[in-house]
Amino acid sequence: MEIYLDHAATTPVAPEVVSAIEKLMHEDFGNPSSMHKKGVVAEKYIKEARKKISKALQVNEKEIVFTSGGTESNNLAIKGCLPRKLKGRIITTKFEHPSVKNTVEALGKNGYEVVFLPIDKEGQIKSGALDAALTPDTLLVSIMHVNNEIGSIQPIEAYGRTIHSYNQANGTKVLFHVDAIQSFGKIQIPIQSAHIDLLSFSGHKIGGIKGSGGLFIRAGVHLTPLTDGGQQEFGIRPGTENIFGIVALGCATELTFEHMKSRFAEMTSVKAHLRSLLEKDEKIHFNCPEGSPYILNVSFTGVKGEVMLHSLEMEDIYVSTGSACSSKKKNHSHVLEAIGLSDEQIDSAIRISLGSSTTIENINEAADQMLRIAASLRKVMKNRR
Repeated sequence: MEIYLDHAATTPVAPEVVSAIEKLMHEDFGNPSSMHKKGVVAEKYIKEARKKISKALQVNEKEIVFTSGGTESNNLAIKGCLPRKLKGRIITTKFEHPSVKNTVEALGKNGYEVVFLPIDKEGQIKSGALDAALTPDTLLVSIMHVNNEIGSIQPIEAYGRTIHSYNQANGTKVLFHVDAIQSFGKIQIPIQSAHIDLLSFSGHKIGGIKGSGGLFIRAGVHLTPLTDGGQQEFGIRPGTENIFGIVALGCATELTFEHMKSRFAEMTSVKAHLRSLLEKDEKIHFNCPEGSPYILNVSFTGVKGEVMLHSLEMEDIYVSTGSACSSKKKNHSHVLEAIGLSDEQIDSAIRISLGSSTTIENINEAADQMLRIAASLRKVMKNRR
């Protein structure tokens, strides 16, 4: 039996999503920009998807722009909102996704001042760090909602209020961007009360298809397009729309948000059960055990994470050693470094990420195999000494 525990990397496409796009492939395949009937029909699909997503997020339909996925959404949000004078401060954290971290680092090399907020061992921004970093020349604060490697949840509502209060007190216009790619459809996102100006989300993390995503852009926030072209997506993201991805995203969003609360409770129980089983290993270390019920990052001390991954793969159990965007690189996880783990703990870490299809039976089998493999590998290493 195959057990898939890498939902933070990508999810299986929901059957309802497959059904939703089948007709597009054979009948309603027109270009949404075409003025004839085929184009008008295609455009209606996009409008319907935009309506579903705006309803789920409780925002205006015109505040949703479709992209090719989370990476493009993050790049568009960050680069698009900055002035071309190459001056001003950008604030983010030390454990952002590479699509934010690398983007901000590049901007820092081109003239912008960049501040990376420190993270504590619980995966939270250190107390008072954001307040201390805000200055009159700050342009943007970018903070991810749920970390993709350890699952820590940031109190974005509190941070949004801090930024909003600072703007009111100082007459500034600091924008607040949230990478919600791991929380969209899984955890409630308080867009209005958190005063979020820009919010990134992705389709393939919630049962949609790869190559689809979106960006919430609060009315009144101006973004400069990253590419030149036509007037698609309100002129912010030109180019012929990926109608398959957009329809899939709309369908997946509707399904996910409908069951969000019940799945949150279910996954909370499943994760707690998983942790109770893994606690039998006295050498295990839970890296940020609280947070999202969908992600659990653990270190089997004395066992290389990559070896554990491939050993589990041989049993048809699939986990990760970190972000799918950086897992093929040999350097240490910057996220685990940010929360202060030792080199040994980082080398032995794996990420277990749950999804709607994860069952208690899956967890029982996976945990048994993890404990067996860890004990076996430690024994082998001990005999080699």
